[in-house]
Amino acid sequence: MSGMLDAAQSELKGRYTEPEINRHLFREGLSMINSERNDYATNLTAYAVKVVQESGGDQESLDTARRVLALALHLSPRNKKCVVVNAQLKRGIMPKKVAADYESDVFARLLLTRGKLLEKNKGEMDAVLARYLIALAAQIDPHNEDAIYEAEIRRIDQGKLAWSTLTDAKPTDRSEP
Repeated sequence: MSGMLDAAQSELKGRYTEPEINRHLFREGLSMINSERNDYATNLTAYAVKVVQESGGDQESLDTARRVLALALHLSPRNKKCVVVNAQLKRGIMPKKVAADYESDVFARLLLTRGKLLEKNKGEMDAVLARYLIALAAQIDPHNEDAIYEAEIRRIDQGKLAWSTLTDAKPTDRSEP
């Protein structure tokens, strides 16, 4: 049995660290309905798997997957694809391809557009999510000048984006609902 576990764990070149999600950042006040949140979570998961598969599971791709899956889990904590891929990576297993609704360049444009729309709502959680979506748009399609510009302007104005807010969420007061 140990030999089978070792073989499965050797599929990845790097070591995946599961994101710590002790609280969900986007519960209240987010201008997205649950089905939309679930769709984004699935497509984010598909992107994370694509990155890991294309690199053979090297450490950089696993770090990217951790950030992307953390965002997906904050959007839709019970998204089946995301939960399964996160568990597989935690066990050192290369996940199977996840069907995506969009090609990477189209998904990047969608993330950029949705991020900019969220900012217009002026809600605190909308602004936080917008920043992550726009940064991912620039990462997913590094040739999309609009996404790069928008991400860089936010970095200049607001500072470096703290992915640890998503990946290493600290528990909040237990008296919250």
